This record gives sequence, structure tokens and C-alpha cells, in this order.
Amino acid sequence: MPNQLPHLITRLRDILYVRLSDHFAAFPVAVLAGISPANPLKRLARVAGYAGLRLVGHLFQPIKNPGQLRGAVWLYVVSANNYEALKFIADARLDAVLVAGQGKNIGRYGAVVNRLSLRRKLLYYGQYPAALLGLRRQVGSRALRFFDLIFYAVGYYEVYRRALRHYRPQAVVFANDHNDDARALLLACRAEGVPTAYVQHASVSASFPPLGFDLSLLEGQDALDKYRLCGPVRGRVALVGMPKADAFLNQRNLTPRVRRVAVACNLLDELPALATALAYLLHGLPELALTLRPHPGDRRDFTALRQALPALQWSDPQQENVFQFLLRHDALVAADTSTHLEATLLNVASVYYRFTPTPTLADYYGYAAHGLSEWAHSLPELAAALARLAQHKPADLYQRAAYYNATLGTPDEGHSRALALRQLAEWLAAPAAAA
Repeated sequence: MPNQLPHLITRLRDILYVRLSDHFAAFPVAVLAGISPANPLKRLARVAGYAGLRLVGHLFQPIKNPGQLRGAVWLYVVSANNYEALKFIADARLDAVLVAGQGKNIGRYGAVVNRLSLRRKLLYYGQYPAALLGLRRQVGSRALRFFDLIFYAVGYYEVYRRALRHYRPQAVVFANDHNDDARALLLACRAEGVPTAYVQHASVSASFPPLGFDLSLLEGQDALDKYRLCGPVRGRVALVGMPKADAFLNQRNLTPRVRRVAVACNLLDELPALATALAYLLHGLPELALTLRPHPGDRRDFTALRQALPALQWSDPQQENVFQFLLRHDALVAADTSTHLEATLLNVASVYYRFTPTPTLADYYGYAAHGLSEWAHSLPELAAALARLAQHKPADLYQRAAYYNATLGTPDEGHSRALALRQLAEWLAAPAAAA
């Protein structure tokens, strides 16, 4: 173990790249509390719950996979959004199967995703004390602040290496490059010589880990520029646009005036501030219909908001995908979410408004800086922007997305799936991927 300890610490630091970063530590207190409670006793309780429900619970959870994992192209997903980003590959290739870790919440798609057993993860927790101390030396008190997140990450790498040796997949395709389990599988693939590919599923930031796949299919120049800021870019890169948007680009909203406003929120948006903004808009712009859509992973209780604002309409992200939601609206109001890009592609007017301002997250994706979204800095500015759009909404807003979507305005527009599948097939057929 002593000789292996430096490798273990380096590996866990990589797996927890985002969680141990300055950027993550600067998240709003309320947001961090939802991920890792500030109270150490509550963190300890979560660790105990994870140990009982996951580590021990997995021992008694049967796994019956509907697909054939041996020798297949694995499409590894960590969320419903990931599933929707990679499903087109499974539809097109008979050798592709969607997989996730045992017990991973994939929303409404959970029952149709193959599962990788995590039963043996329990065997590796003897590493935890040494790993915690080693990370404490490297990142200081941050390791103790997030000791629960370190606990969750232990064992993924070793279990996934074992799964790769057992099933010998042809390749593994990811749609996430920063969750702990996804990064552990990426490192396991490198150790076992399994080729890896990445399909970008949402906008990225310069705070992400360096791009580390053998093939990366990115949406546009924005993503490549940001990954270059993250560090050295590994492997081959192709700009293919947004495959998940193909089916919707011919349904662009050409309504000349805004009447229906979509509001998207996520865990960064605190509920009191969100309620204040919605009440202001409903009162000041009664002619506009507002619909709120929480993030698919948002588990907060919105009951009080529903009762306080009965005129507010709702979208269930578990039943309606983001494009279906946006197509019912003429404008979008949101803070830091890639929904702005999806809205603009559909010619839905995009207004960036920070419900809960924090210095470190201003214009996180750079949408306002690059002219994709209009930035409303206050509630009066937000109301004024929507009132103006209620009088006139341009028909060419979608052209603002060209920097983010490489196929926009080209013969490949609306054919990103075919382009991505062609790139993937060529890569899998090449000797480097087959080796």
C-alpha cells in the first residue's frame, strides 16, 4: 500500500478534479450545502447513509441487464440528459449499449439502461483514511470540508477496471467528463487500453478538466476554445454541432412578438430570489404567460412557490425534454444554464438574468459576452427587455449561435447525428481505436 499511495492520491485528485477546485469551493453556500452539507455531522450522516444504502445495499440488488455488454460499444451515462445525448448512437449501432453505474439515478430512463455492478466497491474502503490524509496534504482543509465527496469516489476506479477486463468493450463513449464515476471510468479505460470517445452534451466552461479522450465530438468552436484553456487537448477533435437538436431545428420559433416566457432554474438559483423575480414579472407583465422549469436533477420542494404564485405555469423536466419545453415559448429567462444555447438555436429570445448573483459565476458560459444572450442586470432591466420583445422579436436570433454550433448555416445543419455517427464509425474502424 505505501508504494501505491502516491498513485492513489493522484488518481483521486483527478477523479475529483472539479470537486476539489477553487471554482467549486466558491459556489454559493446554499448550493454547496445541497451537495455537501456545511455541518460535519450532517456530512457524516450522509456518508453513513451512502455506506448503508449503496455500498451494503448493492450487495442485495440484483442486476439483470437487457443488453449484451461483452465486446460492445458502451455509452456511459450519468443522468437523463446524458441518455438523451447518446441515445442516437444506440439507435444507429447494433453494437452500442447504454450503461450506467449500479444505483445511478438516470431519471425516467433508469429501467432501460444496463448497469455495471458496484458490489465490490465496498472492498476498497480500506484506502479511505490514507486517501483522505494524502489529499489533506495536497489541498489543505478542503479535503476535510468535502470528506464525504472523497468517500463516495473511493473504489470506482478499481471496480470499473475489473468490469472492463471482464466485458472487454470495443470502446467507451462518454457524455460527461467531470463527474467522479465518469472520470474514474475514463482513467480505468486508459489503464486497460480501452479506447474512449466523448460527445459534448451541454455547454462547457474553462473550469472543466482538460479534454482527455481519444476522440472528442464537440459542438462548436466555443467548446474547443474553452477546453484549450483547461489544459492540453488529448486525441482527435471534430466539431459536429449538437446532435440532440437535429429533430427540432426545422421548428424554429418565428413568432414576431413574445407572448410566452420560459423560465429555467437550477440549484444555483435560490428559491427566495427566484420567487421574488417571478412575482415581479407576473405583476409587472400580466399579458405574458410564464412557465417555470426546474433542472431535471433539482429535488427541492417547490410547493410554497406553487401556492404563492398560482398564475405561474410549470414544466415537468421528467416528462418533457428541454426542446419540447422551449418550442412552447417565445423567450427564455435563465441564469447559468446551457438552455440559453438551445433556446437561441430555436430562435427563442434568450435573456440572461442572475436570480442569485455570485461574483465567481457571472456569465459562466460566456453567452452574454459573445452576444448569444441579452444580459439583464436587474429586475427592471429584465422586465424592460421582455416588454420590448413583446413588441418585436427578431427572426434571425438563431444566427447568434454559430460560434457554439459548428454546423449552423452549413449543409450539415440539422444533420449533426449523421456527422457524429460518421466520425465515430471512422474512428472505431481505425487501427488506433481497435488496438
